[in-house]
Formats: sequence, C-alpha cells, structure tokens
Amino acid sequence: MGTLNVSKLSGKKQKANYFHHLIRDLEALDIMVNEGIIEKAPIRIGAEQEFFIVGHDFLPESNSLEILKLVDDPHFTTEIGNYNLEINLDPLILEGKCFSNLHEELKNLLDKAKEAAARKDSKIIITGILPTISHNHISLENMTPVQRYFVLNEAAKESRAQDFSFHIRGVDELNLLHDSVMLESCNTSWQMHLQIDPDEFIDLFNWAQVISGPVLAACCNSPLLFGKELWSETRIALFTQSVDVRTNSLLLNDSQSRVSFEDHWQTGTISDIFKDNISRFRSLVTSEFEKDSLEMLREGEIPKLKAMSLHNGTVYRWNRACYGTGGGKPHLRIENRYIPAGPTMIDQIANMAFWIGLMKGRREEHRDIHEKLDFKEVKANFFRAARYGMACQFHWNNRLISSQELILEELIPMARIGLQRAGINYDDIDKYLSVIQKRVGSRNGAEWMVNSYRSLLKSKKKNEANQVLTANLYINQEKDIPVSEWEVLPTGATTTFNIEKKVFHIMNTSIISVEKNDPVELVVNIMKWKNIHHMPVVKGDKELIGLLTWTDIKKYLDQPKEIKLCVKEIMKTELITISQDKKVDEARQLMAKYNINCLLVTKGDKLVGLVTSNDI
Repeated sequence: MGTLNVSKLSGKKQKANYFHHLIRDLEALDIMVNEGIIEKAPIRIGAEQEFFIVGHDFLPESNSLEILKLVDDPHFTTEIGNYNLEINLDPLILEGKCFSNLHEELKNLLDKAKEAAARKDSKIIITGILPTISHNHISLENMTPVQRYFVLNEAAKESRAQDFSFHIRGVDELNLLHDSVMLESCNTSWQMHLQIDPDEFIDLFNWAQVISGPVLAACCNSPLLFGKELWSETRIALFTQSVDVRTNSLLLNDSQSRVSFEDHWQTGTISDIFKDNISRFRSLVTSEFEKDSLEMLREGEIPKLKAMSLHNGTVYRWNRACYGTGGGKPHLRIENRYIPAGPTMIDQIANMAFWIGLMKGRREEHRDIHEKLDFKEVKANFFRAARYGMACQFHWNNRLISSQELILEELIPMARIGLQRAGINYDDIDKYLSVIQKRVGSRNGAEWMVNSYRSLLKSKKKNEANQVLTANLYINQEKDIPVSEWEVLPTGATTTFNIEKKVFHIMNTSIISVEKNDPVELVVNIMKWKNIHHMPVVKGDKELIGLLTWTDIKKYLDQPKEIKLCVKEIMKTELITISQDKKVDEARQLMAKYNINCLLVTKGDKLVGLVTSNDI
C-alpha cells in the first residue's frame, strides 16, 4: 500500500470498479500459476526493517519526514507514526554468503539513518516496542502527515463506528480505549520474505504456520508497554487490537480480526488464500487502475495485480501470502510478520537464518502437515509463545516439550540442514545459528528487558527506569553484540547521557483516590492504613476536583459527629497542579512558593500523577 495513492472506498460506482479489478486480478493470478508464468527459481529472500527515532532523552521524536529527506534514499519509506521509518532491503538470491551480505547492507543503510538522525539531534533504535513510548505519543498529531495513513484511519474508524478497545493482561494489565489506529505505531518489526515455488506454496505456507510458535519464542523482544509488563511479545496482542475494525456488541462475534493467525489450514491454490481474505474482510481503500490485469496478460505484459495487492496490504496475517514482480517476472512469497525489530542487527539476521533454514529443512514426514495436525494445536503454540516466550512448552509430535529442548535438539539441526540444502556458506550457517543456540541457552531480548526493568524499579520510578533501560538498550545495540551476551542492568544503573529530570520521572502513578460523596471516616482510615498524607478527590474518568491532606482531616479523629461528614464538605478545591512534562526544578519552586508538600500532576483536567516533597 505504501507505493500507492489511496483513497477511502465509497460510492457504488467506485466500489463496482474496484471489485471488478479485484476479481480480474484473481483470474489473472490463476492463469499465471496454471501456465507456469510465476517464477520458480532462483529463490530470493528479502527483509523490511522498521525502527524508532528518539531524541537525546530517548523519548520518541516526531521528525521522520525531515530525516527521510536528509537520507534521500529510495530504500527508506514512512510508517504511520512520525517517529518511525522503514527500510526495504534489496532482494538477494538464497545462496552462499547471502546472510552476511544482508547484514552488511542493513548496517550501511542503518548508518545512513544514524547520520541523518544525528543532524537532527536524534538517534535511532531497533526494538519491538520502545520502552519510553507513552500515551502522549499516540495522538493523531504524531501521525505521519501522509494521505494514506489518514485514509486508513478514517476507513477503520468508520467501519468500527466506536473507539478502539485494548485489553492485554500479563504480569500487569493494560485496559484502555483509543480514538485512532495510532497504537499500531508502538510496534516495529523485522519482516522477512521468502520466495516460494508456486507448486509448493500451500504446503509450505502451512509449514510456516507450524513453526511460528517455536521461532517466535526464541525471538521475543517486546515485553513492556507504557511501563507495564505484559506479554513476552506484546506486539502480537497490541497489533491485533490496534486495527481491529470489528464492533463490540452484545452479540457473540465469531469473525476474525484483520490481524490474525488464521483459524484453519490452507488447501487448494494460492488464489484461495486471497479469496478467503477477500470473503472475510471488506476492502477499506482503493486507488486508480490504469489497465485490466487480464488485458495485460493477453498483451504479453506482467500485471502487478494492484487491486488484490491493495486489499492484501490491509489484511495483516502473521504469515502473509504475497504476490510481487521483480525483474519483469512475477513471484510468490511468504512474509513473516511476527518477528520484532532488534535488539541488534546480528540477532535479526540470525532470526532470519533460523526461520529460512526451517522453511527449507522441512522433513519428508512434515509434508501434508494439515492432514496430520490439528490447526488449533499450532495456533495455541503461537499464542503460548507470544505470552510466555522461552518459558513456554509446546505440543510437538504428540508430546509436550520445553521450548529449549525443542529448539536446541530438533529445530536448530533442522535449520542447519535446510541452509546446507540451499547452498548457504558454512561460516554463515555457524555464525548465525550459534546466535540462536546461545540465546536459547541464555536469554532473549524480552528476558533481558524484563529482568533489567525489574532491577531498575528497585531504585527508580517507572518512567526514569524506562529511560535508563532504553539508553542502555541503545548502548548495547550500537556494539551489535547478540542479546545473549548482554549483562542484566543492576539496580543502581544510570546512563552517561544527559537526561534532564522532569516531573514524569519522579511522579507516583499508582494513586489511591476518593470521591466527593465518600465519608471522611473512610478517608481517615485509608490514609492511616496506607500511611499516606495526600488524597486526591476525583469523579468519573479521573477528573480531578479536590484534595484532602492529613493536616485537613486528622482533627476529625476524635470528633465522632464531624467524622461522618462527606469529603466534598471539607476538601480543598483551589488546587496547585503541574504538567508531567515540566522540569523537576519548576515543581520544587511551586512547592516552595505555596508552602505545600504535594503537587497534583494533570493532563487537562485529568489526574495522571502525584509528586510529594519526598519525591523531590
């Protein structure tokens, strides 16, 4: 979709034209497959690298278009968040030292991005979810000002007809509503492409589903979002919900999300996969169509199947079937979309070698896998991996097996054989598969991040911990050392970067509050039980309306009649507040000026935090 000028699909005439081209594209695809026009060899690989742009404080920096202009390289393109960019790497033939060559190209392109970012006082970070991204960053004002993103957002909102609902439960719990698809911008991935012989496509597509769980478990890198510890690969749950256009209702909804693992094996031909998607998911956007695909075939031209590819670009399967053209020839490929970006280049290339090795190393016993396995078992493996990473167990060959045992004893040897069959250089095989082997025996990115974050929280509030975590992620990333070799951050870890302390670094966000009609007796006892001296008064959705202090209410302890008063009768309504983006020095000055020991932190009229003199 990124190559097209798109508009929202609306009106009978526009819809009729679009669906005409869509159906003709499917007919053209069948003809190309049946007549052997689709390229079968050589087999090529490709990848897309998404990344975050951050400022000197390691918070997201919305300057992607400025950096894109400075880079001035067609390999780079935009993403929906103005603090994200994407690199499309050149396709390479699967042979020899292709993985080392891909590694070198990725390094050169990322170096270009780093140089351009430095000119804007910014840095780049490759990670599945940036630990420092916050609710403030996912507003529409941070959407990249490119037409197709606003069109997609409007089409998705119109289709859903209500706010987007998010609920992810891990160690912590995220529960919120949002008014746009911008939570998608919290995710960045390392998308891997493998060209597939059309004669083997369905069987290999099903095999790709089978290996998804174990591959993901080894590669998890996104356990944190908004300071909450959720899934080992939180991207899976977050992306699923961020573009979910299904309406919540009192009726049981059995339809699939546009982001999904699917719910059945594929049979038939490649076009049946596209037909299934078209049947399940309505088209949201359209574009201009210059020529009919069947006419192009009759005239000896290779069609781009524009309408079909446009629809496919808005259906986000974790393993996605793709059609493309290159060098004047059409090809088919599987796009692996579930692997997160980062934590280093070498980790990413190793992930790719592992996955492609497994795709090429499939054993004879795994042919026609759809006749031997229950799809639910495969799907359960995938979501088990997303939740628990390397800590999970898999159903494999009719037994329950730990992820470590499965990967080390069965899958890495299988991947090695697959890479050897493909003619990959032995040094490349050893280099990249050893990264996976050491990671499985030590820790993956998610485990490093969780262990480091928990350690930092012993001495820091969550926002400061997230910045220190991200700064050290950047330092380790620059060395391009596999994550299995990273040291878990100690409790007292800091950063050599000059990060100015702001209110959000030191404020408390786990706040006990009361409502205006609560009895003072209850408040007195809560403050005694919890040993707190300041009690905000809120109504509805955290709207701040007052404050009680221990000084205000302790006099009621020995007054039985007065203690039965309501909060609204004694609360303070003239409040001193501060924004979370203000400097700590400003908070200190305010508290000194008004001779108070507590500042309420607000966003608009909503309470988001509390700062006391002890925090200062």
